[in-house]
Amino acid sequence: MVMRRILMTSLLLAGWSMAAEAAPAQDALLPASVIFATSTGYWEDDGNAPDVERAPTGADSVANSEEEGTQRHGYYKLFAVRQSDRTSKVYLQQIAQTEAGPAIASTIELQEFSDLKPYVTDIRPENSNGIIKQPGLFATVYLKTDPAAEPDGWTVLIDELGDITVEKATN
Repeated sequence: MVMRRILMTSLLLAGWSMAAEAAPAQDALLPASVIFATSTGYWEDDGNAPDVERAPTGADSVANSEEEGTQRHGYYKLFAVRQSDRTSKVYLQQIAQTEAGPAIASTIELQEFSDLKPYVTDIRPENSNGIIKQPGLFATVYLKTDPAAEPDGWTVLIDELGDITVEKATN
């Protein structure tokens, strides 16, 4: 009986170690420092929009610059990146819809948020129906400037002309 238990335990442990070796290591699809993100809104341009600097998150893909002058369209992504001091920076990306799949067309830091040194608690789109087909974006970023305070809502609005407005939400 003791021999049988030893044999069963050995087989069980050998099976677990083989399963652990066979499991592929998963790459992080999204850095741990990205704490909130939402995709919403719609944009389009003639392909001649000026370049903006990229976020320091090391995004892999960027829309082809070879396609300059051709009509581009896509959606917006708004996301918060946690800093080492627990505050956050908020970035806005234009994601181009290409034949090869989504590609980052541009990324900018929303300095209005960085100046506040906020503790971001949530980011929400205007609605949860997915990407809209009208140009623009409306989303709410919930943040605290004091970790013990209640969060305030701040709106990020992009009009049909591409002008970005960031302001404290009013009820």
